[in-house]
Amino acid sequence: MSSNNYLVILAGGAGSRFWPVSSDELPKQFLDIMNCGRTLIQLTLDRFKGLIPEENVWVVTSEKYRELVKEQLPEVPEHNILCEPCRRNTAPCICYVSWKIKKTNLKANIVVSPADHLVFDKQAFQNAIDDALSFAAETDAVVTLGLKPTRPETGYGYIKADLNYSSSRKQNIFRVDEFKEKPSLSVAQEYLKQPNYLWNSGIFIWNVNTIINAFRVYEPGISEIFEDMLPYYDTDEEQKRIDEMYPQCNNISVDYAILEKAEEIFVFPASFAWSDLGTWNSLREQSEKDKYGNVCIGEHIKLFDSYNTIVHACGKKEVVIQGLDGYVVAEKDGKLLVCKLSEEQRIKLFH
Repeated sequence: MSSNNYLVILAGGAGSRFWPVSSDELPKQFLDIMNCGRTLIQLTLDRFKGLIPEENVWVVTSEKYRELVKEQLPEVPEHNILCEPCRRNTAPCICYVSWKIKKTNLKANIVVSPADHLVFDKQAFQNAIDDALSFAAETDAVVTLGLKPTRPETGYGYIKADLNYSSSRKQNIFRVDEFKEKPSLSVAQEYLKQPNYLWNSGIFIWNVNTIINAFRVYEPGISEIFEDMLPYYDTDEEQKRIDEMYPQCNNISVDYAILEKAEEIFVFPASFAWSDLGTWNSLREQSEKDKYGNVCIGEHIKLFDSYNTIVHACGKKEVVIQGLDGYVVAEKDGKLLVCKLSEEQRIKLFH
C-alpha cells in the first residue's frame, strides 16, 4: 500500500431518483439501500481498504452532510472532509480537493469515486485500481474505469475504446476514442454487440499534477479560483473563502471540463459486476431475484402473481402486493411510490 495513493469520495448528490427512500435530507449514499448493514458510502470505503491508507481518504460533500460523513466514516480524518457551499457539479470539487492534496503530497496518485456505487468483486476491483494507479504514476494520462456491458443499458454513458491501441506500459489499458452520452435503447443494443463499447463508471484515476495541469489548460477560470486560495488552505479562513468563491465556479462536470478535451485519456476495461445505482431498475438488476424476477428488500413483503418488480419497504409495515409486472414499490416515513420501471426516469418530476 503506497503512501502516495489517495482516494476522493464524491458524496454531495441528492439521490432524487430513489425517492422516497432517498431524500435531500438523507440521500442514498448515506442509506443501507441493500439492507446489508452498511451504507453505500461505507461500502465505497470498504472496497478501497488495503489499497489506500485511511489518512489519505478525502470526502467532498455538502455542509449539510458533514456530520453524516463524520458519523458513518469515523476513520476519515475530519480535516479531510471538504464541504461545498453549493452544488457546482464535479469539476469544481475535484479541482478543490486536488489542490488540497497537492499541498500535502506532490507525488499523489488519486482515485476519484462516487459514493453510491456497488461492486461485487472487491479483489477484481482492487486489481484494476492498482494497475490504473501505477499507470497514472508513470505517465501524464487520465485513466477511467470502463465496465463491459451485460445488457443494453440506457441509463449509463458509454466509452468507445480503441482496442487496437494499448499502452506500451500496460497492455490492459487502452486509449479512449470517444465518450458517448446515454443512448436510446436501439443504440445501446448496437453498443452491446461491439466489444469496444464500455459503460462509463465515473471512476477516474490520475496523478495530482496531471489533473491540476489539465484544469489550468481546459478550465483556467476554475483553476485560478482554487490556486489563488493556496495561502488560505488549512487556516481558519479557508471555509469562509470557499463559501465566497465557490459560487463563481462554472457549473460543469469533470467529463465535459477535462475528459472530453484532454489528449491523454485511457480506459481500463473491467468485467466485474458493477452498478452506479442510479435507478430502481439498476438496483433490481444487481439484487437477488425470485424465480419471477422480483426483488424484495425488507422483512415483511409478500408478492402474488407479480413479475419483474422491486419492492423496498424496510420498516415494520407489512406489504402485500398482487398483480404487478415491471413496477417499483417503495415506502418510507409515510411516503409511498408505485411506478412503472419503464417510467422511473420521471420519478424526480413526480414529487
